[in-house]
Amino acid sequence: MVINGKRDTGGKSSGDGSLLYRFSLWIVPYFFRLIAFLLFAFCRVQRRGREHFTKLVDTGSPFIISFWHYGVIYIVYQRVPIALVAMVSASKDGEYIARILRDRGFTPVRGSRNRGAIGALKGLMREMALGKTAVLVADGSQGPARIAQAGTILLASKTGASILPVGWAASRYKTFRSWDRTALPLPFSKVVFWHGAPINVPADLKAEDLEKYRLKLEQSLNDLYDKSWGEFGKKEH
Repeated sequence: MVINGKRDTGGKSSGDGSLLYRFSLWIVPYFFRLIAFLLFAFCRVQRRGREHFTKLVDTGSPFIISFWHYGVIYIVYQRVPIALVAMVSASKDGEYIARILRDRGFTPVRGSRNRGAIGALKGLMREMALGKTAVLVADGSQGPARIAQAGTILLASKTGASILPVGWAASRYKTFRSWDRTALPLPFSKVVFWHGAPINVPADLKAEDLEKYRLKLEQSLNDLYDKSWGEFGKKEH
């Protein structure tokens, strides 16, 4: 998961050590916890295809949870009974996301497509070798929206982990004017949360095979997107 692609400065600036910045880093996880509870705790959630998730958990091996960026906030709110690792932007702003993820039980690994990508991929592999399941945004931190990038496929090939596509939709929601139209379920809405069939990627992929599995992941996620929003009579959010 690479969240927050802004101001990729490597995490250092002249204001990093200010009292206000350090206080904001401390308060942000508590603020997220409160806002997320007020927004999501009273939603009526129906889960589809959860047997796919359960079967992967029962194997005892780590896997990769993949989803579109528009749904990242609600997915971070979810709690699952397994250890998780996620990739977060190396920017100064990304530190806020890293703090929220730690509070939610994730291990954050810093990096992005434009900075530290190789190191972040190795960091994800190390954490997965310790048994942690990776949580990755399929369309990255800057898009294009709902176009899968190759990172998830590469990680699956190198680790032998299955990819579990997931997605959600809500009867009532708020969207923002961002590249992905980030969405939030509103209180007391009905939410459907879909788990797709796992995708297994062979090791030592050739370029043409990488593209084939990238398209397979993209199609699977878009199928879940269409089914979930279709339950509310919508073609998109």
